[in-house]
Amino acid sequence: MKGYKITTLNEYIIRRQADYPYAKGELTRLLYNIGVAAKVVTKKVNKAGLVDILGNIGNVNVQGEDVMKLDVFANESFISSMKASGECCGIASEENQEIVTFDDGLSRDANYIMCVDPLDGSSNIDVNVSIGTIFSIYRRISPRGSKAEAADFMQAGNKQVAAGYVIYGSSTMLVYTTGNGVAGFTLDPSIGEFCLSNHNIKTPEKGKIYSINEGNYSHFPEGIKKFIKYCQESDPDTKRPYTSRYIGSLVADFHRNLLKGGIFLYPPTLKAPQGKLRLIYECNPISFISEQAGGKSVTGEERVLDIVPQDLHQRIPFYTGSKNMVEKVEQFLGES
Repeated sequence: MKGYKITTLNEYIIRRQADYPYAKGELTRLLYNIGVAAKVVTKKVNKAGLVDILGNIGNVNVQGEDVMKLDVFANESFISSMKASGECCGIASEENQEIVTFDDGLSRDANYIMCVDPLDGSSNIDVNVSIGTIFSIYRRISPRGSKAEAADFMQAGNKQVAAGYVIYGSSTMLVYTTGNGVAGFTLDPSIGEFCLSNHNIKTPEKGKIYSINEGNYSHFPEGIKKFIKYCQESDPDTKRPYTSRYIGSLVADFHRNLLKGGIFLYPPTLKAPQGKLRLIYECNPISFISEQAGGKSVTGEERVLDIVPQDLHQRIPFYTGSKNMVEKVEQFLGES
């Protein structure tokens, strides 16, 4: 289109730097390096079926899940990119038991730490279904010039300065927020750049999609069972029944619901009484994005972003998406 101006991720980040007079370009460079790592992982994802990178490597991660080869590659890519940025003093990854600290002088003086799920939905790798990366950034609380400490990562989600995800699907898209709205960027492979495609994303207050693994229905809390029945009932006034859509990749399910309106649910079950999703790596960053887009995220008892983590790999029940649908879940849980 004549006169159409493409805005790249880097240009957009630099423009928005004015929103944070204290940032001094540090967060800008960090976000840029996240974009670089995402491009590296995208290339591997796109040719995963052609090289020896599919399948697991015979190990399990700290969560007790099989470690896929692509998981390992993505984890190493994001750790390497954060270290190279010089703006990150440590990283906590779903794939590592302990935090990873960067000891060189430049990194020790860095102001930020990062939490990351390098490859969400990795069980879908072998069947070519959308997967993703989830990340969040916090300002460190330990003294600059020293090594990052565990306490730096034990901050409530409302302390995040940035959060986002990358979805590797029919196209690669990076969605992020720094607390002033949500923007989405699609990777243009012809120029190798993420280009602004979704400005100021707002999720509909009323959604029509519910995303939950209904195979676990018999193990759900009574309030969730009632909510599912509510979604399935016919009611022209509320445009029910709703549509059930579940991919099994948090990033993919949340991304669809973010744009179209809906709710993602992962309640506690008999096998996972505390819930299954990780507070630090998954729920906090997704909740930050959800709220910035006008949605809501709760555990059924409290706002996700207000929880102070007690453990690096803490799990919680998780309900996120369109505000009205989340509040309906809270209503059913409260009544039960």
